[in-house]
This record gives sequence, structure tokens and C-alpha cells, in this order.
Amino acid sequence: MARRHRHMIAYRILFVIVIPAMYFLCVSIAGYNSKDPTSVNGYRKAHLRKLLQTAEVEKVIIGENCTAPAIDEFPSDGFTRVERRSGFIAIHFAIAIYLFLLLAIVCDDFFVPSIKKICEKMKVSEDVAGATIMAAASSSPELFINVIGTFITEGDLGVGTIVGSAVFNILAVPACCGLFAKQALDLEWWPITRDTLAYSFTVLLLIITLRDGRIEWYEGLILIIFYILYILAMCFNRRISGFMKRVTSKRKPYKSISENSPLIPSTYTKNVDIENFGTSEEEEALEIVSMTSWPSSKYERIWWVLTWPINLVLLVTIPDCRRSKLRSWYPLTFIMCIIWIASTSYIVGWVITIIGDTFDIPDSIMGLTFLAAGMSVPEAVSSVIVTNQGLGSMGISNSIGSNVFDVLLCLGLPWFVKAAIMPTIPGEHSVKINSQGLVYSSAT
Repeated sequence: MARRHRHMIAYRILFVIVIPAMYFLCVSIAGYNSKDPTSVNGYRKAHLRKLLQTAEVEKVIIGENCTAPAIDEFPSDGFTRVERRSGFIAIHFAIAIYLFLLLAIVCDDFFVPSIKKICEKMKVSEDVAGATIMAAASSSPELFINVIGTFITEGDLGVGTIVGSAVFNILAVPACCGLFAKQALDLEWWPITRDTLAYSFTVLLLIITLRDGRIEWYEGLILIIFYILYILAMCFNRRISGFMKRVTSKRKPYKSISENSPLIPSTYTKNVDIENFGTSEEEEALEIVSMTSWPSSKYERIWWVLTWPINLVLLVTIPDCRRSKLRSWYPLTFIMCIIWIASTSYIVGWVITIIGDTFDIPDSIMGLTFLAAGMSVPEAVSSVIVTNQGLGSMGISNSIGSNVFDVLLCLGLPWFVKAAIMPTIPGEHSVKINSQGLVYSSAT
């Protein structure tokens, strides 16, 4: 059962990878057909006419854009664009796919079990856990990349990525939960309404903050304060939920016609006990991978060989809180998962940016689509996993709550520290936003 479960994760990852790969292929073919085959970014002819030097060509490239290319915000991969187009880009595709697999295993084997242990100790409902604890942990890549964009490169890469991640989390993550669900899921109306209202207010606050292209120190502080208020509201979620249900229960009930035997089986998560949700400890113990046993099936052997390096590294660096001797180590498991998710997602974003630059995909498309999707893989994987365990509200709350965390804390905290303590220009306690289109992107 555990091996079949792992195979399903691999199929899901391949499904998510195939669509962007097909898009990259179509864009590259269209780009080669519309340009001279011997040209590089269309500057070959100008180079032959004017004998421009490499530095001058780079100035021309940057001059045609409002801001520097996104690839300049990442380290070099050691290959030139010509070398990548000659076939070395396949290495980047392989790295991206393998890192997606790494993220899936981290979330499935360590991250979600540690979340379950935390929920058991804190005695919180599954939707609150998804909107706060899981959302904050799975959004660590966005915080990491915005810290780099704010303090090191001083560009808009982090802001654009977070805005794009919000679109991915709202549209793609719930879609993946529905596509990969093993059964029909009944969602509670209150958690979805609560998180949607909070996110709508967050977007409005972000638009007001970005309207003048400058982030003052007090604006960053306001974002942080509102996230603290959001967490406090979650602490009183049971009282607020009870009040709202009492108010809505006064309305005249409506009649509904139900099927005697539904075509798609469903699970009802309203009365799920957070202390016993998902798989039991005995089932979790059966899913622990053996590093020494050789599978009997040919496909299982291929899967075992592919994932063996990942399982070995994770076994050494992350304590497995599913094991009876390490169940009390769940806080360390949670912290190590955050580190792995953040670092791996950053490398995924780096590789995807290189792929987009190789095929001449504009930064506006990369930042708001593929780079944002790469940073949102932890949200997608963790939401799909908990949804398959019958916790639909937890999965959806994770996707929406991640957006609230991204905007209020991943943007607000670096902006506040940068503007108040480490301003670029002494005396000017603000952060400049280069791209004016972010306001429009935030609104849409």
C-alpha cells in the first residue's frame, strides 16, 4: 500500500511537470522559427553590422527592459545560452523534476506527519492548522526569496514571485486537490469563507501599499500587525465559528434531494477528530521506507533506485517522527522540513528561471507563472496529501492561508526591516518598487 502511494506521488509530479515542459517546448520552437537560427536573442545581425562587444550587447539587452532580467538575480549555472540551447538544458529539466520529487517526499514523509503531531499537542482544528502552521511552513520559500530580493539584489523578484504565487495558490492548488482526490470531498463553509475574506482584505491592503511605488517603514509594520491580528482571530476560531453558525442556523432551512447511492464516494470532514485524522500510527509505521530491502517488482526497483539518494539524505538530516523512538522529536522534524523546503524551492526557482531565459520567455511571464509555481510546489504537494487523507478543508485553508502569510509577513517583515533599520539611502526609510505593473497584477 505504501509503495503504491509513493507511485501515485510520482505520477502526480510528472503530471504537473509535463504541462510546463510542453509550454517551454512550444515557446522555444516558435522562437527559433521567428528568428535567425544562428542568432542569439536576435542580436547576431546587429553584432555583425556594428561589431559590438559583449558588454555592449548586454547593455542593449538590459536597455530594452524596464528592469534587469530575472536571471541576474540568481547565480550563474556555468553554461552559456548557446551551450544550454545545444542540449545542456536537459540537465536543468532533470534537476527540476528530481527536486520536485524531493519536495514531494519531504512533504509526504516528514512535513505532514510533523504537522499532525503539532496539531495533536496544540489541540487545534484541521482548518486552522492548514491556514496557519502548514501555510507558514510551506510558504518559507517565498519568505526566503523575498529576503534575498529585498536585502541582496534589491529588486522586485520576491514581490513578483509572491504575487504570482498567490494566483497559483488560489487557482492551481485547489484544482490539484480536486483532480488528485480519491473521493468527493465535503468542505465546510466557514473555514473557506473566513480565509477568503481575510485574503480579500490582504489584497486590498497590498494594493494600497504598492500604489505609490514606495514602501514606507510604517506600511511594512502595518502588514505585520494585521498578520498578528489574523493569528489572534484564529486563536478564537471556535468561538467565532460557533457564533456564525448560530446566526446562520436561524435562517429558514432548505430542502435538498440526495442520492440513495452516490456515484462518487464522499467523506465528511466536519466531525473529524484532529487527534486521529489521517493515517494511524500503525499505518504510518508501515509506510516508512526501508533503505536495505530490495523490492520484488521491476517498477518498484526503479522507483527504489531513483529515490534512494533522497531517502538517504533525508534520513540523515531529518528525524522521522513516525518512528516510535522519535515521536517526541516532531519540533525538530518540523524545523528541518522548513529548511529543506525553503532551500529546495529556491533551487527550483533558479533552475526554472534559467530554463525560461534559455527559451526567451519574458520575465513578466516567468515571475508570475513558472517561477511562482515552482515556489508554490510545497503548498500544492502538502494540500494534495492532506486532501487525500479526507481533510479537504485543511488543504484549501492551506492554499488560501499561504497567500495571507505571503503578503502580510513574507513582504511586510523584510520591507519593515529594510526601511526602518537598513535603508538603501541613509535618511530615506523606504523601499522602492521598480515595477509599476505589480499594482495591476495584485488587483487581478
